[in-house]
Amino acid sequence: MRPIALFVLLTAADMSAQVIATGAMRDVILNGQGTGVIAMDSLTGPGLYGVGPLEHLRGEITVVDGVCHVARVVNHSVRVSATREARAPFFVHARVERWDPVELPNDVRDLNGLDAFLTARAGADPGPYAFRLVGEVDSASAHVLAVPENMQVRSREEAHAHDVHVRFAQEPVELIGFFSTTHRTVFTHHDSNIHTHLISPDRRRMGHADEVTWRPGAMRLLVGR
Repeated sequence: MRPIALFVLLTAADMSAQVIATGAMRDVILNGQGTGVIAMDSLTGPGLYGVGPLEHLRGEITVVDGVCHVARVVNHSVRVSATREARAPFFVHARVERWDPVELPNDVRDLNGLDAFLTARAGADPGPYAFRLVGEVDSASAHVLAVPENMQVRSREEAHAHDVHVRFAQEPVELIGFFSTTHRTVFTHHDSNIHTHLISPDRRRMGHADEVTWRPGAMRLLVGR
C-alpha cells in the first residue's frame, strides 16, 4: 500500500509543481526581508521563465527561455544586463515545455481586463501557470525598483518610493506573467491574480508592468504547459 500511496502523491504534486514560488511578496514588502533567497545561477536551461525583484528591492529580474535579464537603476536610468549573478527575495518560475494559444476577446485590452479574463476562466484552467503576451502595445509603462542602500522597507509605499519608470508606445513587446488565484501576497499583489514583467525585443528595456494597453487583435496570449 505504501508504494501505491507514494505514487499517487507524486503524481498529484507533479500536476501542481510546474510553477514554483520561492519566498513571499508579503514578507519582503511588509517585513523588510529583502535578502535574496534564490540565486539565478540555480535556474538553468531552455524553457525556464520567471519574474521577481532583485535582492533588497534594487531592481527587477525576468528570465526568458533560460536567459536571466536584470534591470537596475544607474544614474537615474534603467540598465538591463543578461547575467546570472543575481538573487531575489521572492521569485516565481516555471519550466515550460510548450505554449498553448488562448484566444483573447476583443474587449480585453489592458492588464485589468486580462486579469479578469483569466480569473473568469479559472474554473476550466485554475493554474497556477506561466503566460506570455506577445505583440504590439498602444502604450505601456513598467517600473524598476530602486530602494536605496541601507533602507529597510515596511510598506508598499516605501518599496515604490524610488521607482524609475520605463515607457513604451506603439511598439512590439513581450510580457512574461504568472497567473494564480491562490498566491495573492505570495507572488501577486493582494488585489490581483497576475504578476507580469514587460521586456523589449532587443532586451534593452525591461521592468515590472504597471499599465499596458493594446488594440484588439494586436496581442497573442500563450499559456505555458
